[in-house]
Amino acid sequence: MSAPVEERPGGDVPEIPAPPQLSARAIVRARRRAAFTKFTGAFRHERAGMIGLGILIFFVLMALLAPVFFPKTLLDVTQATGQPFSPPSLQFPLGTDDSGRSVLALVVWGARISLLVGFAATILSMFIGTSVGIVSGHFRGFTGGTLDRVTDWFLVIPYLPLAIVLATILGRSLFVIIVVIGVTSWPGTARIIRSQTLSVTARPYLERSRALGAGNLHQMTRHVLPNVMPLVLANTTLAVSISILSETTLSFLGLGDPTAVSWGSILEQGFSSGAISQGAWWYLGSPGVCVVLVVLAFNLIGRAIESILDPREATA
Repeated sequence: MSAPVEERPGGDVPEIPAPPQLSARAIVRARRRAAFTKFTGAFRHERAGMIGLGILIFFVLMALLAPVFFPKTLLDVTQATGQPFSPPSLQFPLGTDDSGRSVLALVVWGARISLLVGFAATILSMFIGTSVGIVSGHFRGFTGGTLDRVTDWFLVIPYLPLAIVLATILGRSLFVIIVVIGVTSWPGTARIIRSQTLSVTARPYLERSRALGAGNLHQMTRHVLPNVMPLVLANTTLAVSISILSETTLSFLGLGDPTAVSWGSILEQGFSSGAISQGAWWYLGSPGVCVVLVVLAFNLIGRAIESILDPREATA
């Protein structure tokens, strides 16, 4: 039995307040929070992805806390306290370099430059590749065809020789390395995003959006971009590892910033100083292992994200 509704003195029945109506933006934010929660929950069940994330967090913390554990004065050749090419010991856990500096301090400080270049160059590459891919896939006329041909032209040119030529012409600096890697590594992303954009633009809600008078910019930013972002995210993790390898390669070839310590510059200095002939395996092995672990971490994370976002895995 429901309780009787109390009447007011005038005999009027009190009105029940209507539930608050959510705005369109609030609904979108709620859906995004739900999708993010679902994604993080699925990522926790990916063992390989969690291992890669743990490795990546370790190296990021190592790079951020480098000044705390190793003062920058340890990188100065004039402040070296060890003997050249000393093997690992309690004082120097990873041995010393050809100048008597701690290889451990060099590796920890080198993580800052290598990760910085990797992240910055990837952001630039993803921005260029995503923009070119969306525009070339959305516009079917002269604009889209021209961008498609430019992408094909960059894909035909060998990536590493082009980066070496640009780095040689523009000079040796950290900014130049970031720009060179970002400018030369975007075509693969553009090709992937373009194919996904062609699929999205053929969907019915894009036709309704055009019928309601939505412009090209509104369609690309409000409809196409959110649908290709999962693919961009999955490709970003793989692109970071390629950027780190590219920075290591350019620095090893002597095209990096001579004033900055990175894993690639450590390898280049060790090779040029005769670490191989001296049997100083710790000098070349330490930065090499770091590069391998970071690249492996990004690949594990990327594969896990790809597995989560793959619709075929969801329906299996």
